[in-house]
Amino acid sequence: MSRAVLSIGSNLGDRFGFLEQAVAGFAAELVAVSPVYETAPWGVTDQDDFLNAVLVVSAGLGPWDWLRRGQELENASGRVRTLRWGPRTLDVDVVTVDGVTSDDPSLLLPHPGAHERATVLVPWLDVEPDAVLPGHGPVADLVAALDVTGVTRRDDLRLG
Repeated sequence: MSRAVLSIGSNLGDRFGFLEQAVAGFAAELVAVSPVYETAPWGVTDQDDFLNAVLVVSAGLGPWDWLRRGQELENASGRVRTLRWGPRTLDVDVVTVDGVTSDDPSLLLPHPGAHERATVLVPWLDVEPDAVLPGHGPVADLVAALDVTGVTRRDDLRLG
């Protein structure tokens, strides 16, 4: 059994609905679902705010299987990849899988930049207070070092 941490986000259309679709797509493997956060865009900042959450999943799947499943859900949501870090209906990132590291350009693990992104780390910390990001250390320490301005917990939106 592998255990993966997946970051999900949306800033186009029915943002919450797309997150719900991602949760439904991983329902059989769900271990934990974080609260939903509204976050300012990262990278390309001239776009709408995102809704973000983290899923912890477990199944007899490898890192590439988690990536494939996430991409299938992105495609089902109508995601179009035109601009790096641009707006999207659904984004599913594989953050880490059992501490495996990969330098394959198609699946970098842990996910590059995850250690600097409050959009990933803050929701992850909610569901796994003792989480460790391989190669970077305890998630609690990483969050403490970040500016979390623009990361707002949306208790009115509940997944799972």
